[in-house]
Amino acid sequence: MRLFRLIAKTRLVAELPRECDPDSHVRVVAAQIDQHARRLFGRSLHIRQVDAGSCNGCELEISALNNPYYDLERFGMHFVASPRHADCLLVTGPVTRNMIDPLRRTYAAAPNPKIVVAVGDCAKDCGIFAGGYGVAGSVSDVLPVDVEVKGCPPHPHSILAGILEALGER
Repeated sequence: MRLFRLIAKTRLVAELPRECDPDSHVRVVAAQIDQHARRLFGRSLHIRQVDAGSCNGCELEISALNNPYYDLERFGMHFVASPRHADCLLVTGPVTRNMIDPLRRTYAAAPNPKIVVAVGDCAKDCGIFAGGYGVAGSVSDVLPVDVEVKGCPPHPHSILAGILEALGER
């Protein structure tokens, strides 16, 4: 009975006050991305994610962009299966020797104008994989990179900010 009385006395504490809404930052950044993408491409942003040899930590954070919290589809951003439909390439991991040619072909297949965002420390400077026998180098050694997003793995907010920064440079 003591537990039930404690539960009855405790007020609801699961919700944040409106002024602390963490979703507002996501809405603002995603709306800016949509605005820049429509100006640059004439439509919403289509994103192709390419794993060039990562440990999949960055992929987990990128896939979080499609979960109900971020839900990029509501802002008009779409992940596509083909680079021929992509405006933005999100490249993760250090480029392995086996991925040099497929990565270059993916870049060539994407229509112009296109942006390339290197996601994570491994894509930026090979991270913990630097000097490995199978590592050819960072993404910028293989492709022209517009923005590098730092972190191991970077937070989804950082990935969104990197996409916005790359669109703003165009």
